[in-house]
Order: sequence, then C-alpha cells, then structure tokens
Amino acid sequence: MKDPRQIIKRPLVTEKSSDAREKNWYVFSVDKRCNKQEIKDAVEKIFKVKVGKVRTLVTTGKAVKRSGRISGKKSSIKKAYVELKEGVIELFEGV
Repeated sequence: MKDPRQIIKRPLVTEKSSDAREKNWYVFSVDKRCNKQEIKDAVEKIFKVKVGKVRTLVTTGKAVKRSGRISGKKSSIKKAYVELKEGVIELFEGV
C-alpha cells in the first residue's frame, strides 16, 4: 500500500471548495493513479476522521500563452471531493 502522504497531495482552497466545506465536503488534489478506496483510507489515516463518500474527477491541462510566442501547458490534476461522516478537518489551524 502507498503512503497516505503520497496519495493526498494538498487541499484545494478555492471559493467553490469553501462553499462545499460548509456542506461537509472537502476537496483535495490527489495522485492520478489512486482509486476512491485508497483516497478514503488515506484521509482517514491522516486526519483521523470517518469518510462517507468520495467523488473524483480529472481536470485536463489547458494550453496557455505567455507574452508573445511562448506557449505552454498547465498540467492536469485529479481532484477528490470527500464527504465526512464524523469529525472535522482543520485546514487552517491558528489562522
């Protein structure tokens, strides 16, 4: 089994994820190769909470143009929406 810290990369903090947090859903950027069960186990081990549902989606990378002829591409990421049964995840402790 993979290390839980390799599965969960970072929490995503946006306006949409802040609205979802009020409904007890948390959004994380996760490894593209992991499945829902691995994400559930990783969140339960790291944050010591009970997970109800996990929903995942992959956002594709988009082409971007930077100052003139230079072009690049944003990398695609996998997001996981995690609903909690019990407990609260404190993302900003001491802020």
